Amino acid sequence: RPRRPQRSAKVEGSVDIAESKAEQKDAPSVVSKEEEVTPDGTAASRPKPSRPVGPKGPGHHPVRAASVPHPPVSRPVPPHLNPHAFRALSVAGTADTQAQSVEDFVHIITWNVGSATPPDDITSLLGLNVGDGNTDMYIILQEVNSMINKRLKDVLFTDQWSEVCMERLSPFGYVLVTSQRMQGLLLLVFAKYFHLPFLRGVQTESTRTGLGGYWGNKGGVSARMSVFGHTICFLNCHLPAHMENSDQRMEDFESILQQQQFEGQTATGVLDHVVFWFGDLNFRIDDLDMQVVKSAIDNNKFPMLWEKDQLNMAKDSETVLEGFQEGPLKFPPTYKFDVGTNTYDTGKKRKPAWTDRILWRLRATAPASAAVGAGKRGSISGLTSGTKVTQHYYRSHMEYTVSDHKPVSSIFTLQFPYKVDVPLVTLMVEDEWNSIADATAKFKVAPNFSRSSWDWIGLYKVGFKHHKDYVGYVWAKQEESDFHRQEHQVTFTEEELPKGSGDFIMGYYSNNMSTIVGVTEPF
Repeated sequence: RPRRPQRSAKVEGSVDIAESKAEQKDAPSVVSKEEEVTPDGTAASRPKPSRPVGPKGPGHHPVRAASVPHPPVSRPVPPHLNPHAFRALSVAGTADTQAQSVEDFVHIITWNVGSATPPDDITSLLGLNVGDGNTDMYIILQEVNSMINKRLKDVLFTDQWSEVCMERLSPFGYVLVTSQRMQGLLLLVFAKYFHLPFLRGVQTESTRTGLGGYWGNKGGVSARMSVFGHTICFLNCHLPAHMENSDQRMEDFESILQQQQFEGQTATGVLDHVVFWFGDLNFRIDDLDMQVVKSAIDNNKFPMLWEKDQLNMAKDSETVLEGFQEGPLKFPPTYKFDVGTNTYDTGKKRKPAWTDRILWRLRATAPASAAVGAGKRGSISGLTSGTKVTQHYYRSHMEYTVSDHKPVSSIFTLQFPYKVDVPLVTLMVEDEWNSIADATAKFKVAPNFSRSSWDWIGLYKVGFKHHKDYVGYVWAKQEESDFHRQEHQVTFTEEELPKGSGDFIMGYYSNNMSTIVGVTEPF
């Protein structure tokens, strides 16, 4: 079982709520079998070398066991207060599923960075300086430059915001689960490597609403998945700007909810999940003039501004917002600033506003997608119980000045009963590979797992960034003689092994499910 540092008992003001649900499976992709294809999609015509015998030459060091690096522990927590003491995260999945519950920390960040390049240090934005290292998932939205020349460059090369997030998070054991880009909207989902086998049915969607649906500078991108058997959707929206477009913002939000549909028999609509809705929603502060707003900000009289916030007012009249929750806005409006400063707009004289928001909603008892499509403001009522969502903080980050927006972040705890706690594939390796002869891995598959001849097992350096960031791999082909065997074995050749020593993790990649479905501890 991967060791985890214990979390500090300190929790800032929380909000509680409730829910539950099932999972789904991605359709298989088809690959031509005329030639050998590498997991990253490139053809490989090289002949398979025969398996060498004996250790590597002089100076070779064995692969050593080690844990993924973590930030320092703030202070220990007694076992009865530490939810992770009761979590079944061993690769064998030995939990008593009736008595167990999952508690995941989800860190969501939204930031409209415009055309800015990443700042030198995003440590505080990611919360990597808090000292507990127990965040399970990061969901990061960047509103980036959507100009055509910039997007073409990003197609040819990984965009710099994705790179800086991967570079900063991968040393702490976070792996990119999925990403979705629609012009300026970039959504990144990261998770601890040992959660990967329990994140299933990952799908992404995008909806254009700019220029009547023809242009993707406005709209929504989403990523949905089953997390330990419970369906969750992360929806990032960039809604129309300007004070007078509040109704258009609601129209576009409804349109996004109606258009985004996922494959599968259950949880096909966004609102059929536990939903986290966030982004540059562009709602403004009505009625009050510039000086009144700035005076209220200077004197920390935020409640006076909440009453005139368009999104808060819409919650009383828009049934599509029924069930959406938001923590109190105890931070100054995050738009609009002079770039490079903490001074509100002195150019176009735009009134400050909380344009950048993070909300959440639990699943409706009836399929919510049907209710949304039923009428202009289809009523959605009745929320299930079972899951508990707790918001630990909701804040802005004034220290970042590269954009006219300030980033906003929030950390949530999702607590729900276990539904899925056994990986589809269980991998077993020796603690150390001292010689080439040791380079074997055994694996068992769950009875309900559908294998493909194009599945593969990757060898990853501790701190790998995504599923293609392997140092070597072998095909996990299924032969006819394998059908009745419970345990299987693969062997890495010397050519498939890294040249130096180090700490590694092995992962089984399912071609049908397009995800890693089994991992080892570091070895």
